[in-house]
Amino acid sequence: MTPQTADRPLILTLLIAVQSLCTAFFVIDVVFDATEAGWNPMTDPGAFLEGSMVLCLAAAVWVELRFLLKLLRHNAHLERQVSLATGAFHEIVEAQFSAWGLTGSERDVAMFTLKGMTIPEIAALRGSAEGTVKSHLNAIYRKAGVSGRGALLSLFIEELMTGSAADAPPAPAVAEDR
Repeated sequence: MTPQTADRPLILTLLIAVQSLCTAFFVIDVVFDATEAGWNPMTDPGAFLEGSMVLCLAAAVWVELRFLLKLLRHNAHLERQVSLATGAFHEIVEAQFSAWGLTGSERDVAMFTLKGMTIPEIAALRGSAEGTVKSHLNAIYRKAGVSGRGALLSLFIEELMTGSAADAPPAPAVAEDR
């Protein structure tokens, strides 16, 4: 969530609070006018109009408050769903890496690749040469049975969307870490 969108519920809450204070002021004003003047809102058109406007304002504040609460519940639900999807994606990735028998180094390179990093960025993060990263990528693609980055990523997207692994050849287990 960006700082701009995070402030929206706070701003809406403050606006509703100000409207609630205004509504309370007008309700008190109508009640005092009615008790001091002793007028009957049913026979005095001005009092009836003022009372009706206060009721409309109170109803509008109530509707806005309910709408804000509904939006906050919906936002919380969406955040939970994104959290679940993130966890599910991580589980899928880890299970597939294990099935392919990726070494620790290959797992790191594969994860950075899935995150969209370039070979020079991965090499810098790992403190290794670009050639080493390329070598790891070739081993990953071979074990996954794919030809490149896009195909590697599509395996995981397909599995996440359908809940079943894409048609990839079974990979031999490799226990050695480079």
